[in-house]
Amino acid sequence: MSYRKLCTVMLCAAALAVTACTHTTGSSIAGVNRSQMMLVSSNQMNAMADEQYAAIIKKAKQQGKLNSDTALTQRVKRIANKLIAAAPQLRPDCKNWDWEVNVITEDTLNAWCMPGGKIVVYSGIVKQLKLTDDEIAVIVGHEMCHALREHSREQASQQVVTQGIVTVAQLFGVSSGITSLGKQALQLGVTLPFSREHETEADELGLELAWRAGFDPDAAPKLWQKMMDQSGSNPPEILSTHPSDERRIANLQALAMTLKSQKLNP
Repeated sequence: MSYRKLCTVMLCAAALAVTACTHTTGSSIAGVNRSQMMLVSSNQMNAMADEQYAAIIKKAKQQGKLNSDTALTQRVKRIANKLIAAAPQLRPDCKNWDWEVNVITEDTLNAWCMPGGKIVVYSGIVKQLKLTDDEIAVIVGHEMCHALREHSREQASQQVVTQGIVTVAQLFGVSSGITSLGKQALQLGVTLPFSREHETEADELGLELAWRAGFDPDAAPKLWQKMMDQSGSNPPEILSTHPSDERRIANLQALAMTLKSQKLNP
């Protein structure tokens, strides 16, 4: 009985996932061309991102942490602007995005780009890792490509499907224990690998973006070696949202060689 119910749930899940797929970015040397399922609109994601970004920037400004290091801010913006200028080669419509770049003075080893092109780089990642311009370009390019590929929108769409599966399961009387196991299976079998795929895409497309903007692609494996040395012990890859450091470095080394063998066509 439970088996039949679960089969029904899976069929319903498949029906929920049937939708028009899209390609957010065009062809790339890195080979990032996977079609993506989108159930949430770009406008929804961008509106939420704008609201969150405004709140973060307001708080940083109130604390005196927003662009307080003039030299670092100018450096990051100069690098980011080169990447932004090259980004339409990968996604033409992004030239119309309202891009914004800010630096927050904080020891956090992080940087990110929200949907629609809202970028923040924390001073800690640049200063503690003693990043070169090329390494900054790799990091910012990586984060920008999460936005270009609309990974947040894709993950939000996946959550819509996941919630639909749980709802359908409960409607068909599947016990909470089985439902819980199903959610765990989705987490290990779908959600985390999905995130690792996103990270790999951002690695590859981000490196290509940095190269198209005139930066050295060999900076990528050097950067992630620095990150690996800084991070210490990591969870097993199967339980991580990121690829293993060793796999990431090897992949970027191979891609850097491929990019250097290509003729750049702006």
